[in-house]
Amino acid sequence: MTLALETRDLTIRFGGHVAVNSVSCSFRPGELTAIVGPNGAGKTTYFNLISGQLSASSGSILFDGRDITSLSAPLRTRAGLGRAFQLTNLFPNLSVEENVRLAVQAQSGTHYDLLRPWMARRDLIARADAILDQVALGSRRSVTATTLSHGDQRKLEVALMMALEPKVFMFDEPTAGMSIDEVPVVLDLIGRLKQDKSKIILLVEHKMDVVRSLADRIIVLHNGQLVADGKPTEVIASPIVQEAYLGVSPRSAA
Repeated sequence: MTLALETRDLTIRFGGHVAVNSVSCSFRPGELTAIVGPNGAGKTTYFNLISGQLSASSGSILFDGRDITSLSAPLRTRAGLGRAFQLTNLFPNLSVEENVRLAVQAQSGTHYDLLRPWMARRDLIARADAILDQVALGSRRSVTATTLSHGDQRKLEVALMMALEPKVFMFDEPTAGMSIDEVPVVLDLIGRLKQDKSKIILLVEHKMDVVRSLADRIIVLHNGQLVADGKPTEVIASPIVQEAYLGVSPRSAA
């Protein structure tokens, strides 16, 4: 069976407000899908439903042939969903290497052994160091995570996700809060992840230049509903996106 991630009529209500309204969509390996829309469109809420931070009011989520709608966020991570947040989710007082090593250790199923401290596990350390080199943090492996710049913290967060070897990479506004100099490094990193055609990559992003540079496909949410789905050039040019996302009325765009 081909790996796939799918939402079917996915819906969540907060009181009388429907934040995500019956969204049905499937995602395939070898494709980076950007999820865009105006503020309040439901993009991050949809992400939170998929990754398990929120529970759906109705509808379902299927992954790799399995219904995961009722699974907790940690169990979805174990199943292969990797999520990077807008706010970094690190162990701030540990070193860069220790952060990644813990993720490598978790992925390997290795538990703490009083008779064999982790420093003796050269295989885990080598794996952590290889990942740090891939995200251009090898030279900073010994520094404390809290001392990193915002951009480097985002790279470390991606390194943690890579260490868990997910089948799905989920990025929620990965360049948010970054300086102009830091943005290209993270975009290059995501671009290199795209080269692995066995992975599904989802990206919530509001910067259209980032979307154009990375996306193979765009879906558009507006008022919690899926209103467009297709190739970037087609979706960006569509009247509903010009009006809903870019704030351009069909008349003025003509």
